[in-house]
Amino acid sequence: MRVGLFLTCVNDTLYPRTGQATVALLERLGCDVDFPLAQTCCGQMHWNTGYGRQVEPMVRGFAETFAGYDAVVTPSGSCGAMIRDNHPRAAARSGDAALADAVAAVVPKVHELSEFLVDVLGVTDVGAYFPHRVAYHPTCHSLRLMRLGDRPTALLRNVRGLELVDLPGAEECCGFGGTFAVKNPDVSAAMGADKIRNAEAAGAEVLCAADNSCLMHLGGMLTRRQGAVRTLHLAEILAATEADPGGLTWAGVRNGARG
Repeated sequence: MRVGLFLTCVNDTLYPRTGQATVALLERLGCDVDFPLAQTCCGQMHWNTGYGRQVEPMVRGFAETFAGYDAVVTPSGSCGAMIRDNHPRAAARSGDAALADAVAAVVPKVHELSEFLVDVLGVTDVGAYFPHRVAYHPTCHSLRLMRLGDRPTALLRNVRGLELVDLPGAEECCGFGGTFAVKNPDVSAAMGADKIRNAEAAGAEVLCAADNSCLMHLGGMLTRRQGAVRTLHLAEILAATEADPGGLTWAGVRNGARG
């Protein structure tokens, strides 16, 4: 299967090891993975702040860049939701029938990573090994728009050595919300503090999610308070193996480093 990797801006700029882990994982499962260099932002930030017309070139670029792949995989529930929910709306608003057709052709092929693994490849055991206590935070977009459900936790439960602990208030927002954190910093910080306290109360070593944007918010707060919990993207846990139990990032994460 020929897979196009849509890495997203946040991962490409700040968390490239998530992309490396995604490629390693998919190739281990027999996929032919390509990273098209023409990819750009999905336009979520612009769309959410009212710049609908400015999103149209990004929608067009995405449809052109990822046309022809058997599947498009992204390690981001947030950006995946933008593409699946809002790219068709942006294309319809443009009045360009050709753009609407191009978007309609590519959007059904777009999958968040855990969704692709479980629904398309049909696997929940990816051969991972990660001997740590992990709490999973279902981010708002992955939970409410992508409707990932128990796919991420099904994958985590099959990771050898991993103890999946229940996260109190798991379905509550972490407070990031993209521009929400900028517009409402005090509320955002309070919500993030609640999430961190819940992860600590659960006894987690690692707080995991399918979105590095939310993990950036929580990880920054944890670093400032010198918390014992570390954040790690789902892909990086699933890429870890018994031969390499640290995966691509865990040694750095233990020391508070990311990227």
